[in-house]
Amino acid sequence: MSFPPVLSAHGLECARGDRTLFAGLGFDLSAGELLLVRGGNGQGKTSLLRLLTGLSTPVAGEVRWRGWSIAKAREDYHREMAYLGHANGIKEELTPLENLRFQAGLAGQRLDQDLAESTLRRLGLGRCLDLPARVLSFGQRRRVALAGLLSAGALLWILDEPLTGLDVHGVALVETLLRSHLDQGGLVVMTTHQPLTLEGVRLRAIQVGRQEDA
Repeated sequence: MSFPPVLSAHGLECARGDRTLFAGLGFDLSAGELLLVRGGNGQGKTSLLRLLTGLSTPVAGEVRWRGWSIAKAREDYHREMAYLGHANGIKEELTPLENLRFQAGLAGQRLDQDLAESTLRRLGLGRCLDLPARVLSFGQRRRVALAGLLSAGALLWILDEPLTGLDVHGVALVETLLRSHLDQGGLVVMTTHQPLTLEGVRLRAIQVGRQEDA
């Protein structure tokens, strides 16, 4: 059974200085699908994700959300998209709960206190609710960032190496979160150097750069 694409890329070209990272790149992604972006270091994986978020502009081509160019439907798109990059994007002086409240405020959203606390506990941060992020381990700060991803309620997750800093239990947790999000009709675009166990997931893959460098 085929589903209409929700996110699509058409003829994307990206350059870094005088070097073309990729050109003519395209894909379709439907509800409940995960797109795994593959490629070697420096081949343009993060650059592609930045194009998909709208943080960068392609040399050529366009990204579409529900059939509309994200350049023309920026506000609607950003309400339905959440991005987690290499940096956790959290404030070191704030507690995990305060970080979620801050992120919700930036997005113009109302944060449900009980839901926020249950999300943090679900990610194993129940004992850290009142601690400033600066005293947490890197893995714990990564979990705070993942909690922010969940509390945003976005349909599309764009994740750049989300497993960085996580132990085996954290990786298993992310796998569970991905499955749940996809089962509910969400979409995921991600990069990772670490293996994931995602049997049964509707998975697509795209190669960025030269195959031999992947």
